[in-house]
Amino acid sequence: MPRVTDYPLAVFGLSFLLLLISVWTGALLFRRWWPPKDSTRDDFGVIQAATLTLLGLIIAFSFSMAVSRYDQRKTLEEAEANAIGTEFLRADLLPGPDAAKVRALLADYFDQRVLYYTTRDEQELKTINARTARLQAELWAAVAAPAAATPSPTTALVAMGMNDVLNAQGYTQAAWWNRIPSAAWILMLTIGICCHVLVGYGVKDPKEERALLLVLPLVMSIAFMLIADIDSPRSGAILVKPVNLLSIAESVRPR
Repeated sequence: MPRVTDYPLAVFGLSFLLLLISVWTGALLFRRWWPPKDSTRDDFGVIQAATLTLLGLIIAFSFSMAVSRYDQRKTLEEAEANAIGTEFLRADLLPGPDAAKVRALLADYFDQRVLYYTTRDEQELKTINARTARLQAELWAAVAAPAAATPSPTTALVAMGMNDVLNAQGYTQAAWWNRIPSAAWILMLTIGICCHVLVGYGVKDPKEERALLLVLPLVMSIAFMLIADIDSPRSGAILVKPVNLLSIAESVRPR
């Protein structure tokens, strides 16, 4: 099911609106209801600094989570391409008709895996997953039959390679499902709202400093958008491109 964080621009707009409302709430409403006192100014500064520090740590932690997941998706794309390319070569160890069948199926499988990485349409993704599952069943049957008919180290090697191909797809799918938890987003946004209320409350003259009150919501919204962009596998500008799959596909197709 799509989430708001699947759309980085929506994350930017929503977070900027909420944070802007928060900072002006602190600047106008809270200062009117509970005017700050000089005797509590130092304590307020400590609380404000501690809250902003906590927000910075949570943003840094969330950014680290998003980057690690992005790197994992890139690594698994490379591993999947290597597994399919290796199995394409190992197909030569099978008898002629079986080898040709496996290579033809792997060529179609290459196409489906490339589409998996490049599509952004959810309905098309369902079709791709269905075709991938069908091709996986056909690929396994294509290597299982000769392995069962003439058991040997050679056919076992081909079967093991096909097992690596199927496992690589499963690892990739799991990595694309591994996202920043919704609870982490809620926590980050909640602390961000609290920080902006405190920042607005600490401003001496909101009317004279209204331009400054736009800076922090803007910067934080950009940070949220960047985290959402990196964390989302199919949205935004920072995506995992199947460069290894395309490279290996070009090298094996002439065969």
